[in-house]
Amino acid sequence: MDTDSTFAILKATVELLFAVSLPLLLVGLIVGVAVSLIQAATQVQEASLVFVPKLIAVALTFWFSAPWIGERVITFCREIFTQVAQVGPAGMGLIF
Repeated sequence: MDTDSTFAILKATVELLFAVSLPLLLVGLIVGVAVSLIQAATQVQEASLVFVPKLIAVALTFWFSAPWIGERVITFCREIFTQVAQVGPAGMGLIF
C-alpha cells in the first residue's frame, strides 16, 4: 500500500467525519444562538437554560439522521475492508 492510497483513505475518513458531524453541530449552533438571543432580549442569564434545548435539538437531529449516518459509515467500512482484502497482508507490510 503506497502513500497515495493511504492519504486517499485518510482524506475520505476526514470527509466522512465532517459529513456525519456537521448536521449535529449546526443544529446545536443554531439552537444555542437562538436561545442566547432570547436570553439577551429578556435579560435572563441562566447558564443551564441553553443546555436543555440544545440537548433536545441535537438528540432529535441524531434520531432522525441516524439511518443516514449509519448508511454512510457502513458503506465506508465496506469500501475500506474491500481495499484491504484486495491488497492482502503482504501489501500492508504484514508477514505471516
